[in-house]
Amino acid sequence: MTDADDSQVPQRRVPQLDWPRLILWLGGFALLGPALWNGFPIVFFDTAGYIKRVLDWDLEPGRSFFYSLFLYVTSGGWFSFWGPILAQAGATLWLIHLLLRVHRIGFRDWPLRQVTGAVAIALSALTGVSWYVAQVMPDILLPLLVLCFWLLSFRWNDLDWRERLGVAAIGLLALLSHMSSMALAGGLVLTIAAAKGLDRWRGWGLSPRVWPAAALLALSVVAMPTLHMALIGKPGFTPGGPVFIFGRLVQDGLAQRYLTDHCPDPTIKLCAFKGNLPATADDFIWHKDSPFVAIGGWDSAGPELSRLVGGIVSAYPGAFLSTALVATKDQLLMVQTGDGLDEWQEVTRWIFRAFMADGMHQAFAGAKQQRQKTTQDLFDALNLIHVPMAHLSGLGLILVAAWGFRTGRRDLAALALFVLIALIGNAFINGALSNPHDRYQSRIVWLATLVVGVAALRAIMPPRSGAAG
Repeated sequence: MTDADDSQVPQRRVPQLDWPRLILWLGGFALLGPALWNGFPIVFFDTAGYIKRVLDWDLEPGRSFFYSLFLYVTSGGWFSFWGPILAQAGATLWLIHLLLRVHRIGFRDWPLRQVTGAVAIALSALTGVSWYVAQVMPDILLPLLVLCFWLLSFRWNDLDWRERLGVAAIGLLALLSHMSSMALAGGLVLTIAAAKGLDRWRGWGLSPRVWPAAALLALSVVAMPTLHMALIGKPGFTPGGPVFIFGRLVQDGLAQRYLTDHCPDPTIKLCAFKGNLPATADDFIWHKDSPFVAIGGWDSAGPELSRLVGGIVSAYPGAFLSTALVATKDQLLMVQTGDGLDEWQEVTRWIFRAFMADGMHQAFAGAKQQRQKTTQDLFDALNLIHVPMAHLSGLGLILVAAWGFRTGRRDLAALALFVLIALIGNAFINGALSNPHDRYQSRIVWLATLVVGVAALRAIMPPRSGAAG
């Protein structure tokens, strides 16, 4: 063959690696990391309660019927529990992507998809976010609600109508999945309204919209009892609120003080146990030999405990407020990863053994978590990074807010303050109105690290023209 013939032979093109897509996928895998390592999605003691809502087709205190429906649908009718956590990972990655885009993060050498994946990888390494994404629990939806409200209220014009609907759908699921989400949403709507007033007064140009978040909250408040009535025949919200508050009052000693001051009283069943109340809220609510169980438990003790909560607040308002503030402070500082993620999941084990297919139960039982591999030593090692990063990121929000206002990056300053208020509100709702646990704050504190990271990217690498596209 001649040289001329050789020149006409088509040259084989070497395929180019799509780095942006690859890193984006790696970010998704990082968010699912604990489940991939475990060989099965991570479960919690409460996971059983959420599964049973559909199995029993009934309500249970503290367990959302709607998150149970989400589990049933995304698992393909209990076919695979990888479905729910894949959906949670997808929602998390997408909202991070939108947040980066609307704040114009993206550079010539690092397209937006690549930055999104890199941020997800960094968050999974530095915070506990992946342990909530990969868990069959609604915990990850609470921080996603904060991102949804920010995007809908402060960055409405940066989203197209399909993105607005998608963000609203995630926000509505979060609102229906836990009553603490509704409580936090109420505080965030007030925050957005205050920001709108300040924006008009100071002329910052943020132009927040109150109505998207307010409408979403109102829809959830109407939809939950209505759908409960239509689907189950029981109107109302997810039950159990006063019981959790009373548990905190037992833990802080105010319940004992009230019973000492007001017993004997034939209308108060707990008078018979005033000298035998447990020392912690968890023991009062969940121990099988608790006085709570003796006076009727979840079936009938609620009205008495609700009345007692009102009486305690009226009798000792100063003590109630001071203990609530201490509980809020304690909750703000409790950010360790791994709270309750040991192998002791008695009820969840029973659910998988009794109601799931053999293959599903075998996969569940063979996971590292059920074989005692999620040890305290593992989480102690992770928390050498996660805990200081959480505290530093919380302080970083204050620095980002100050830097943003000083340099004219008011969008980042407002985002930092919005997330800081969400962290404080979450600490109050779960610390003062329930009782402090590491899980409650660690599930949301990664937002602080995300915001500080966004601010750092904007400061170090100013966005190029068109980077938000």
